[in-house]
Order: sequence, then structure tokens, then C-alpha cells
Amino acid sequence: MNNRSRIQLPGAVVMVRPAAFGFNPETALTNAFQKENRDLPRREIQIRARREYDLMAERLTAAGVQVFSIEDTETPVTPDAVFPNNWISFHDDGTVVLYPMYAPSRRLERRNDIIEQLRASGYRISRIIDLSHHEKAGRYLEGTGSIVFDHAERCAYANISPRTDPEVLSELCEQLHYSRITFRALDGRGQSIYHTNVMMSIGAGLAIVCADSVPDAVERRLVLESLESAGRELLTIDLEQLDHFAGNVLQVQTSTGGSVVAMSTQACLSFTPAQRSIIERHGKIVESPLPLIEGIEGGSARCMLAGVHLPNLQQ
Repeated sequence: MNNRSRIQLPGAVVMVRPAAFGFNPETALTNAFQKENRDLPRREIQIRARREYDLMAERLTAAGVQVFSIEDTETPVTPDAVFPNNWISFHDDGTVVLYPMYAPSRRLERRNDIIEQLRASGYRISRIIDLSHHEKAGRYLEGTGSIVFDHAERCAYANISPRTDPEVLSELCEQLHYSRITFRALDGRGQSIYHTNVMMSIGAGLAIVCADSVPDAVERRLVLESLESAGRELLTIDLEQLDHFAGNVLQVQTSTGGSVVAMSTQACLSFTPAQRSIIERHGKIVESPLPLIEGIEGGSARCMLAGVHLPNLQQ
């Protein structure tokens, strides 16, 4: 694995096994991908969501990815807990960032015990940047949903939306010593895309982006030129593929020195054979079906993975 891969790709992922998964009306206000399922009882939805989670965690583990699988708590009730990447991120200098969340119910997902479990597993945590106080002023920045980090180039890409405040982003980038590129992205219906990681993914040698979602030509050119200047192969997806979560993927290191690209089955099927071949040049595709998680809460595989970039003192 080359130096860029070691910097860009997480060496492990944190996943949270849901206890109270279900439709969240608080988040649906700004997430056009969410659809309430009135055909299944809530208990059945929760059982099926855990099955989807378990299968994805098993497939990643079988592919050589180190997965820290954390059980969600019964109380408080957190229907979106399966998406930990929104409230926390882990960085290669030992920094942990806690983020301000748009929905009050999602603020309950923050858990210090997850941080301590990583510390106990040999990861060095040197500082915690807590941005959650911005919630009081109605300013939000939802982790690696709001931000797609190019760690190798020390640049943060962010689609400005109700969940992504440019001032909070600027504050974080100053503390991390990252530059930033901001823009506005819309889906095929002209609605604001709630999270950047729905339309963009940056791996070690590959970047996937839905350029058509950025209507402003100047902003679109800035994003594309920045990605290309970093020397990555650029794979563009269309708005229909975006709707199938083709942008919501994550490249992760494996224990054997290789990498995988995690995605949902729906996303995988939306790629053309030629596009899948491009992806497979950079990592093995690990796909898993997530129909309920994607359909009810509007997030896919990448949203379920909080990448761990922390230095591991045991390695």
C-alpha cells in the first residue's frame, strides 16, 4: 500500500448496530431520500434493519476490514444511530471531532464510550475538538456526511445545505489546517442534497462524483479540477445513479494491505460494467443489500461507516 493510501484510507471502521431504527420525521425535513414505510410494523422494520446491518458488517469483516461493531443503546431512542459518521470523525494526528447535529434526536447519538473503546484498543487520541456547542445557535456540520475529506491533499469538500454551515466548516478547517472547497449541489428534482457524501467519494486513487448535481458552472469546474489535480482517476456518475447511492461509497484498508470499496447492492447495480471495472482497479467491491436502511432513513453504506484514521500504538 502506497503512502497516499495509508493517509487517505481508514484502517478500521466504527459501525453502530441499531436498536430503535425507524423513520425520523425530524431528519426527513431536509433529506429527500427518506420514505416512511407504512406497510411494515415498527418492530419488523427494526428486525430487518439489524439483519441488513449484520450482513454488511459480516461481509466487510470477511473481506479483511477491521470493524468495531457497537451495540446501540435502548435508551435514549436514536432512530438514526446506524449512521455514526455524522457525529464523529477520527483523524491521523490523534484528533477526534464531535459535530453539531441538525436534529435534536440525533444529538443523543454522541457516546464517549465509543471513543474510550478505541483508546483501549490501542489508538492514540491526543485531542477532542467539540463543535456541538454550535447547535445552540442553529449552525450544523454533520461529520463526514457534510464533509468529504481529501486527507492526502488536506482539503475538505462540502456541499452547503441546512446541515452544513460554512462558518462551522471554516472553524474546523482552521483547527485541522485543511483548505476547503464549498459548493451547492441539487438532486434531479432540484432539491438541495442534504449531505456531500451522497454525491461524492474520495479514495486513494479514485474519486467518484456526480458533477451534474452542481448547477453552478464555476463551482463544478472548481470541484472537478481540484480532484483531477490531485492525480486521482475521476469517475463521474449521473443524477439517476446518485439516487441509487452510487456516490455513497467508501474505500477502506484491509488487514492484508489491500483495500475494499464498500457500497450497497443498489449502488453496485447502478454502476455500468465499465464503471465497476474502474472501481475494481482501486479496490475490491464489497456490496451488501440495504433496502430498508436506504429507503426509510435515506442513507447508505458510506453513512454507516465512521472511518478510523487514528494512529494505532499497537501496530
